[in-house]
Amino acid sequence: MENRLCKLLGIEYPIIQGGMAWVATAELAAAVSNGGGLGLIAAGGAPADVVRDQIRKCRELTDKPFGVNVMLMTPFVDDIMAMLLEEKPAVVATGAGNPGKYMESLKAAGIQVLPVVASVAMAKRMEKIGADAVIAEGTEAGGHIGEITTMCLTPQIVDAVSIPVVCAGGIADVRGAVAAFALGADGIQVGTRFLASEECIAHENYKQAVIKAKDRDAVVTGRSTGAPVRALKNNLTKEYARLEKENAPFEEIEALGVGGLRRAFLEGDVKMGSLMAGQSAAMVNKIEPCADIIKSYFAEVEAVLAKVRENMLGE
Repeated sequence: MENRLCKLLGIEYPIIQGGMAWVATAELAAAVSNGGGLGLIAAGGAPADVVRDQIRKCRELTDKPFGVNVMLMTPFVDDIMAMLLEEKPAVVATGAGNPGKYMESLKAAGIQVLPVVASVAMAKRMEKIGADAVIAEGTEAGGHIGEITTMCLTPQIVDAVSIPVVCAGGIADVRGAVAAFALGADGIQVGTRFLASEECIAHENYKQAVIKAKDRDAVVTGRSTGAPVRALKNNLTKEYARLEKENAPFEEIEALGVGGLRRAFLEGDVKMGSLMAGQSAAMVNKIEPCADIIKSYFAEVEAVLAKVRENMLGE
């Protein structure tokens, strides 16, 4: 494929793997890049030297372009950005803040910058300061989320900016991909589906929780603290909900989640671990290699379009 996102990033398919903290390791990023998409290593809350090791490990596993997702609220952000200027991954995706402070230096180093945005205003601001593309992430996504749905957010951002727009949140298969492109997107970002891949090194219990998820299992906690997070329903999310309903102190609510994702990813704790996943989890029903997952998003497009024509035009 040769659309403008593929040309910009030097990839075969216009699909980016979501920068999921803990989950998006060098192994997963390399597998996605080797499969023709753009893999991302998640910096999460790790210090710069750990992220550097992941970048170098990824380079041992692939010679294709890959990137690093940086959560701007991490206390290590300055050190990570300085390290990225040395390591020069092809792409830096940013979330949870405005990357304006780092934009000029990243661009000068030849790094493509793709901020994750959850509003039209932020998308326009990112284009103005030099972003190469934006990732419009709807509230259906897993992890930290905004409030606007993918269906409503994507076309508004497409109409508001001239740079490529990547659609994210709730895209589980080729039908979701076709819908994203119909909304005007230049590409898609996929997280939860890649969690359930052979190359993802998350604990098997975490993967199976995604496979077993039902339509109402991906719930949101943390709205009362101003930091909403979507994860699969379990004892941890129920305790969160109880504390929020009782108007517990902020510190008590925050303390509950400390180490939650680590417990899910490394230990396979599906009761008190934070099983971050999007609403698309209910549509994920098997574990496959990343290359096969990528191809599935672009297979049988004509059949989907034929169904669209039949439903819309009666053809």
